[in-house]
Amino acid sequence: MTDTGPTPMTIRLAALSGRAALPLSVLPDAAAQEAMAARLGLLGLRKLRFEGELAPEGRRDWRLSGRLGATVVQPCVVTLAPVTTRIETDLLRLYRAGMAAPAPGSEIEMPEDDNEEPLPDRLELLAVIEEALALALPLYPRAEGAESGEASFGPPGVAAMRDEDTRPFAALARLKGYKDGAD
Repeated sequence: MTDTGPTPMTIRLAALSGRAALPLSVLPDAAAQEAMAARLGLLGLRKLRFEGELAPEGRRDWRLSGRLGATVVQPCVVTLAPVTTRIETDLLRLYRAGMAAPAPGSEIEMPEDDNEEPLPDRLELLAVIEEALALALPLYPRAEGAESGEASFGPPGVAAMRDEDTRPFAALARLKGYKDGAD
């Protein structure tokens, strides 16, 4: 891909030629990355970059495709220590002119292809990038060596239920132990 300079963060689709693909290179500044990190609940966000293209598909539809990369810092789910993760993911969105936008607050049925969206008047690239990044984040980041402990709760004088007690054959093992001890 040739460098054509910075890509505008908002693209008015009606103003684009319906015949040529538009190369995209999005490198948000530090302020935009900080704001995005705050909205996503991240401790840090660095090296956010999107390289791709916006290409016509058919007479009125558009295809946004490319590669999203970022380094994110999240709190560990066990220790709250910072966990750094490099994310590299493909991004694909298909903007369809014939698709109706849902009414605010209404329920909609998911389309067969979850990459399809109604054709917007203006394409907000940072919003699309933020959504793709949110979907690519690790759900339960763990610091190296972090292990979740076992918590035991119960009334006084009663043995607390442990995780291993909930396993499918735990009751059989207890019965077997009782039987073996009774013989």
